[in-house]
Amino acid sequence: MPIPEIDPATLAQQLSGPPEARPVLLDVRFPQENAWVALPDSVLIPLPELDERHEELEAFRGKRVIVYCHHGVRSMDGAAYLLARGFDAVSLRGGIDLYSRAVDPSLPRY
Repeated sequence: MPIPEIDPATLAQQLSGPPEARPVLLDVRFPQENAWVALPDSVLIPLPELDERHEELEAFRGKRVIVYCHHGVRSMDGAAYLLARGFDAVSLRGGIDLYSRAVDPSLPRY
């Protein structure tokens, strides 16, 4: 089953909507990457920690979860993990790097 993706422009539209309609942003990068740049209001749970921190993920059940990383590779694995457990999850195509190029050039790139 292919992992669903969302493009940066569509995500930006969703983030500009009313707070109660906004998706959860799940950053699956490492803390040092997150410290460099992150999408506002995102939750950091590095990909290797998803299984051990599964109880924290339960707060996202019933909400759309946008999983992101640097270029969109790890986020595909993160979205697959969540989908297999019944979450409504998608991966951010191109990661935060493409988001910064396509939507918000003020975000630092690395």
